[in-house]
Amino acid sequence: MKKSDIKITVGLDENNVPDTLLWTAQDGGIEQEEAKALLLSVWDSKAKETLRIDLWTKDMPVDEMKQFFHQTLVAMADSFQRATADEKMSDTMRDFCDYFAEKMELKA
Repeated sequence: MKKSDIKITVGLDENNVPDTLLWTAQDGGIEQEEAKALLLSVWDSKAKETLRIDLWTKDMPVDEMKQFFHQTLVAMADSFQRATADEKMSDTMRDFCDYFAEKMELKA
């Protein structure tokens, strides 16, 4: 069986606040690339719950965080459609994404 590793390295300051985020995915040609934020969700099928890691560096700008969340929500709607073929709910999720963008003043 082939394996593919994704590695996340978190640099912490003296107060254990994320200072740097680096990620590596060699199969994707990514080697120690810097990131300012990450959201990772893992489904625990035994407990029937989502386990999460939400991290961002202390210098992540708020305006970029708003964009990051918007783009993540849009990607989740797309993934939901691919995973479930539920077009109606996917469209509803995208409607919320449009509302979010409007309220966050992300779209003209």
